[in-house]
Amino acid sequence: MSESIFEAQGVNGSLIIYPNRILISRQSSFLAKSSRLYDKEITIKSVSAIQLKEPSMFLNGFIQFSFSGGKESKGGAFDAAKDENSIVINKKQLDSFKKAKDIIYDLMSNADSSAQQEAAASDDSLDQLEKLAALRDKNIISEEEFNAKKKQILGI
Repeated sequence: MSESIFEAQGVNGSLIIYPNRILISRQSSFLAKSSRLYDKEITIKSVSAIQLKEPSMFLNGFIQFSFSGGKESKGGAFDAAKDENSIVINKKQLDSFKKAKDIIYDLMSNADSSAQQEAAASDDSLDQLEKLAALRDKNIISEEEFNAKKKQILGI
């Protein structure tokens, strides 16, 4: 298991950020336990949006994570206290959660870049294999040479 990058403590739980996932931890929060909220892990690549509602002078705010297939609450700060994808925050905790949001967006951006690079590499490998097959079909290279180069391209 990898080490955490950052941690932010909220009113009803903490947010722990890892290189490829986030953990909403409810271990030390009575409020979360009484609302029947439990720890939840969300992969960075599945996060589609982060909503950070800043606390006001009289009301707490929250950070909420949206992801494909998830059902986040839409009722503001009061519903966020019962939402498994949200952490309630107060004014003292706001800066820490702003930083957490920035870190997560950076990780999301890096994950997107990696996926694009992998797709480009896959396309390049496919092009190489097609050219190689054409050389084999024209009897320019043998079947053995084709198979050896194919294994090299695929990393087998």
